[in-house]
Amino acid sequence: MAKDRPVYMGPRLRRLRRELGLTQADMAADLEISASYVALLERNQRPLTADMLLRLARTYKLDMAEVAGDGGAEQTARLQAVLKDPMFADIDLPTLATGDVAVNYPGITEALLRLYTSYREEHLALADRGAGVDAPPQEDMADPVAESRRFLAARRNSFPLLDDAAEKLAAEAEGEGGLIAWLKAKHNLRVRRLPSDVMAGSMRRLDRHRDAVLLDDALDGASSQFQLALQIAYLDLRKSFDAILKDGQFANESGRRLARRALASYAAAAILMPYTAFAKAVEARRYDVEALARQFGASFEQTAHRLTTLQKPGQERVPFFFLRVDPAGNVSKRLDGAGFPFARHGGSCPLWSVHRVFETPREVVTQWLELPDGQRFFSIARTVTAGGGGWGAPKVERAIALCCAADHAHRLIYTQDAPAPDPTPIGVTCRLCHRAQCMARAAPPIGRDMLPDDYRRTRAPFGFADG
Repeated sequence: MAKDRPVYMGPRLRRLRRELGLTQADMAADLEISASYVALLERNQRPLTADMLLRLARTYKLDMAEVAGDGGAEQTARLQAVLKDPMFADIDLPTLATGDVAVNYPGITEALLRLYTSYREEHLALADRGAGVDAPPQEDMADPVAESRRFLAARRNSFPLLDDAAEKLAAEAEGEGGLIAWLKAKHNLRVRRLPSDVMAGSMRRLDRHRDAVLLDDALDGASSQFQLALQIAYLDLRKSFDAILKDGQFANESGRRLARRALASYAAAAILMPYTAFAKAVEARRYDVEALARQFGASFEQTAHRLTTLQKPGQERVPFFFLRVDPAGNVSKRLDGAGFPFARHGGSCPLWSVHRVFETPREVVTQWLELPDGQRFFSIARTVTAGGGGWGAPKVERAIALCCAADHAHRLIYTQDAPAPDPTPIGVTCRLCHRAQCMARAAPPIGRDMLPDDYRRTRAPFGFADG
């Protein structure tokens, strides 16, 4: 039988000692060992034995699980995920060696993870500047919406720290009997529903004077629960937001505020759909968005949004890209949990079904897609309604699409018992798509020489020198 691997926890032990305000000599005296032995443990030159773990837990009144931690499993998974980047493909990186680095040198691991995240943000910014967007580079760089989207995309819209914290909050709320009861028990806040005219355009307000959370009574059940979860996130997870935002790169405060709002929405969804339970449910229901929405009491859009966040290291699910558009094709939300090539500027190709589902409201439409470079994807799209809630109340119809790589499509209920048809050729955007004969083209591609004649018969709106 293989022996258990020795546990080295030097950096963690050093952090614990410093948090307790102790010197190595003080800790040695408390644990009845020599100061030199403490030094050896902190330098990972000696493993931490089970007896020593028990001494630490007893002496400093610590939870055993907190002391032992996960043995660096999460850091290892995060580092391994980063090292899958194609830029490292030619480097021999054994899994065991990666684990050794993560466990024995957590500081260096964290530094590498931060450096990679910073690289991703800069990489996405450069992609924006070189992808033919209409705005000048300097304007785009200062665009708070673009900054917020880059912040999320660089982290693949996955924040395990928030998932863990939200899961604990969800368990506490369930123990109290729900979000309303938890707000009363934890913050002494009652929930009141008021008419829209009294709320004066607000969906939710925190009234400190009356110790109440005020909700617009026009909100449906799913939206009301989401607003309560959002309020809880702002009350209890501010420090977590600050810790995550600290490493972000923002040219202005508006970008930071938008990113904070996105993190709060992420946390609210994680409270309503806790990671462990939701990740288990998506496999059981084969990513049936409507069925998952009913199971967790969420809306179709909230559930689709949550599906883009399931990339917690070691517990990954199918990676999705999410897009929300209005009937005119304007993109109002874009979330990327997979690093898709059209995540930055895609969504305007009229051949994608997300632009046609307005003809079949509330019906899920599936489509196989192929980009000009041969990459294939599977997409589902459906309309959703925002607003309303009463006679004469304004409503907005939008369409949302969820898209995954074709390699993952077999795991989705939408592909069962049906062979994959020939994919629809689409482009990222017209300016980046080089399909010369596309009849739906709205603009010529960058770098192609046009033939502005009027005598040739052509189905495409633009003629090109080589096609």
